[in-house]
Amino acid sequence: MKNFNFNARRNFLKNAGLGCGSLALTSLLSEEGLLSSPASGAPQAASLGQPHFAPKAKAVIWLFMPGSPSQVDTFDYKPQLQALNGKKLEGADPKTGFFTTSGKALMSPFKFKQHGESGAWVSEIFPNVSKHVDDMAFIHSCYSRSNNHTPAMLEMNSGAFLQGRPCVGSWVNYGLGSENSNLPGFVVMHGVKPRGGDPIWAPGFLPRRFQPTAIDGRSATPIANLSRLKTMTDPQQRAQLDALKFLNAKHQQLRPHEADLAARLESFELAYRMQTAAPEAMDIAKESKETQTMYGVDQKETELVGKQCLTARRLIERGVRFVQLYAATNGGGGGVGDVPWDGHSDIKLNHSIAGKSVDQPIAALLSDLKSRGLLDSTLVVWGGEFGRTSDSQGSNGRDHNPNAFTMWMAGGGIKGGVKYGASDDFGYKAVHNRVGVNDLHATILHLLGLDHEKLTYRFNGRDYRLTDVAGDVIRELLA
Repeated sequence: MKNFNFNARRNFLKNAGLGCGSLALTSLLSEEGLLSSPASGAPQAASLGQPHFAPKAKAVIWLFMPGSPSQVDTFDYKPQLQALNGKKLEGADPKTGFFTTSGKALMSPFKFKQHGESGAWVSEIFPNVSKHVDDMAFIHSCYSRSNNHTPAMLEMNSGAFLQGRPCVGSWVNYGLGSENSNLPGFVVMHGVKPRGGDPIWAPGFLPRRFQPTAIDGRSATPIANLSRLKTMTDPQQRAQLDALKFLNAKHQQLRPHEADLAARLESFELAYRMQTAAPEAMDIAKESKETQTMYGVDQKETELVGKQCLTARRLIERGVRFVQLYAATNGGGGGVGDVPWDGHSDIKLNHSIAGKSVDQPIAALLSDLKSRGLLDSTLVVWGGEFGRTSDSQGSNGRDHNPNAFTMWMAGGGIKGGVKYGASDDFGYKAVHNRVGVNDLHATILHLLGLDHEKLTYRFNGRDYRLTDVAGDVIRELLA
């Protein structure tokens, strides 16, 4: 008893007791979902590749137009705006920002015509796209909450205009996964990255295995860090990956609640499988010259978007579930690389150039999908992050406008020839059957066989969903 240290004994009992309490607390917090998601990233609800109900679409190609096209210069024809050109628009309110610039009506400099059996009005900047209006459902009453590019793109993708929420592509990847184990379920294609960069298409709090594979259409190596070292053989790389897998698995056993560790293991394996599958999928040189010409890859104005659209078709043809394409144009006339449709100074010059860059490729994509029997199972979505003003900015430009814009959908489960909702007589504000971002997301998920109220993920003690606590499926668009 002479050498017994009572202080050491007390410290031992105290630390042991606190340690047991910490273990119990950790277990309880994990069960309540208040810690990070399980390391396996085990999906909940419809997260094992099974939809909630029979889907109308198997894949999505989202044609995102950064900078945002003007609704009144593309698909929302407004005769009254034309008639009042240069006159003061009634109802301007500086407190609400109803008219954000001069308050003087700016007519569209483009001619409009009706097309197809549906009689849809389309601007002259889309001579090729206009041939497909009977396959499209136009939504003329979209609105969002921010008039700045980055938060507006975040909202359009994730339903929230702050960073940290998963984007729609990650939710779809989480819910359904890829049909091809050698390719990712979610791919983003871009040229110059749009405002906000990677967070716009981030997986947020979802496990990292649901993040997209980003493809830079301007680069000779469009997927970074994919190629094997020239000095390494396939057996050597396989042995290296097996060793990494063993070490990472041992590391993970001590950290069972770190979801990103499992994602890291999976990313190595997916990258290994993609080394053969991805280059083949993106090799548009394997397409016939006629097909490449149809997409416009042989023309300077349409080359970038043409390659993007053709690659998108090849990807969904091989089982990629969700492809989001950010139109990779140089804009011109007031737009720049990351926001090519941003026509602040000269809407005619800007939209003429931006429209030229996407018209032929998008029309080719729709034709190609249809001829291959893929349009019925592929949902195509078109639009920007907000609209543009009906009054002028400077003399011939238009400012940002989240109060009204037009989007269209075609293909998988969409009723063609539909015109849904309406903006006011000047095209400034959505007034009839208003459609918010949550409604768009709910409709997209529905067409993929996912109930937006059931596709949830527990994070910080709460079940989150893409549509938060809102969103209605726009059933008038459904075939």
